[in-house]
Amino acid sequence: MKIIVFGATGNTGRRALEQGVKMGHEMTAFVRNPEKYYEQQGERTTKHVKLIVDDIMNPVSVRDALSYQDAAIIAAGHAGQGDEFVRLVDNIISQCEKQPNFSGRVWVMGGAGLLDIPYTDLIGNNLPGFPPEYKNHNRNFERLLQSELDWSIMCPGTMVDSIEPPGPVHLHITTETLPISILKTIKEFSEADIAGYLFSRLKELEVTYDDVVNCMLNHIELEGPFNRKRVGLAYQSESPVR
Repeated sequence: MKIIVFGATGNTGRRALEQGVKMGHEMTAFVRNPEKYYEQQGERTTKHVKLIVDDIMNPVSVRDALSYQDAAIIAAGHAGQGDEFVRLVDNIISQCEKQPNFSGRVWVMGGAGLLDIPYTDLIGNNLPGFPPEYKNHNRNFERLLQSELDWSIMCPGTMVDSIEPPGPVHLHITTETLPISILKTIKEFSEADIAGYLFSRLKELEVTYDDVVNCMLNHIELEGPFNRKRVGLAYQSESPVR
């Protein structure tokens, strides 16, 4: 497949390029800083990647870059950028909608605070104590809900380079809800207590960048199981329950 990565020099984007090349996809990197791109990527990757150097806020440049691409991974920006982050994502989504030669498959980066909390009608980002900038992910999610694109929003917890679990684990993937077990009695908690409970469980939501990227690339086709879904990831023990 032909896949374009926006934010291709970030922690997620650069890994998406590397893994995409290994999987045999035709990868395109949309970057602002080509020097950083060449510093990060080895010869094998750069040789197989088409590079576009331009302004990600330029609608024409983004729309042209999307021509004849099968999928887009939006890994640019971060919630702490506030309105700029929301405008950035909106611009790319809008150009995906307007480019007639783009297939329509899009992955967007969000966060675990976007996922439904089981037994409640709440999400973490709206709870007291959660960083207010996380609500910028809410705004991007609301934008996606207005779109007819075949989108998915990746909602990991903290992403890290590597994890050494105490025993064998497998990657547990959920749609819409948090990927960890939650006490049924949470429905009786106050919102402040729910927030505290979730903060105490944050370590369980850590996943590696590589597993996040592989999940997106393994579900990059149109009309897959994650079409128009929020996706959560966590590791679960493979040890038998005694």
